[in-house]
Amino acid sequence: MKYYLEKIMKHQDLSFEEMKKAITHCISEQASDSEIAALLAGLRTKGETADEIAGIVEILRNESLQTTNEFTNVMDNCGTGGDGSGSFNISTTAAFVIAGAGVTIAKHGNRSISSKTGSADVLEHLGVSLTLSKEQVKEILQQNNIAFLFAPHVHPKMGRFSKVRKDLQIPTIFNLIGPLTNPVTLQTQLLGVNHRDILTMMAETLRKLGRKRALVINGAGYMDEASLAGENYITQIDKGKITSFTLHPSEVGLPTHSIEEIRGGDARRNAEILCNVLKGMPGPHLDTVLLNAGLGIFAHGTATTINHGIAMAKESIFSGRAMEKLQNLINYSNTIQNEVM
Repeated sequence: MKYYLEKIMKHQDLSFEEMKKAITHCISEQASDSEIAALLAGLRTKGETADEIAGIVEILRNESLQTTNEFTNVMDNCGTGGDGSGSFNISTTAAFVIAGAGVTIAKHGNRSISSKTGSADVLEHLGVSLTLSKEQVKEILQQNNIAFLFAPHVHPKMGRFSKVRKDLQIPTIFNLIGPLTNPVTLQTQLLGVNHRDILTMMAETLRKLGRKRALVINGAGYMDEASLAGENYITQIDKGKITSFTLHPSEVGLPTHSIEEIRGGDARRNAEILCNVLKGMPGPHLDTVLLNAGLGIFAHGTATTINHGIAMAKESIFSGRAMEKLQNLINYSNTIQNEVM
């Protein structure tokens, strides 16, 4: 570990393999909190690279209780958080719309960290179980095209870093890797980030992690979601090639809305917004989800264009299929709960 820390202190990057070895040591019983803190703070000061991020993600995924590569063409849609927008649970709502369009979604998430309400908070309020076993996740993915994987439940080794991160009180590499550590092997992804200058680096990371197609987005107002407030900056991976472009909502037939119009609240309020969107209630919340779900469907490759993806998102909602995906997940959770009782 001393070698890796000295290298970072000299502002030298760790290789993919070096990062894997450093993190393997950190999750061992031999590692001290001081070593972990030095590594995280050093990486932050130096600036993390795609190899370093991919290295830590590979180790944490391998250590997960639920790592599986049994599914093909699965995606996730998630942001890194930390944009300070206070928005409702956009990606969580969009996940059901994407699933309703026929895409298999392994939704990986956590409780609130930087926002008012995390994906786990709102889904738990709606009655979705946060503690599904690996076998149950497989079953509901096969039956319903969407399952929720609660990060602390599927990544017990993450707890090794929790105290250190809390004590440091600064952003670390862990603020970037949450959406990348999904234990279900993903072929495609829609990833939101709150810093525009890391779009290409995060795309390179996704490519190193084996994504065949992906979109990395920084929205108008520096949201970690696509935003209707103005220009969105997007980096795409397709067949190994990385390209970048911008997208204004007017280009895909959607109105502009301010970020203030999509503020969320507590779990009860955000659950209400989620359900209203899935019922097709018009307004800024619906329009925002249509944009993000459309981009997700396009990222997956099911839609040939973003406009096509938005059209499929509308069909998913107004046909009732998106709401059906949510209800099926709630019903499955209730069945599991009754079996335990």
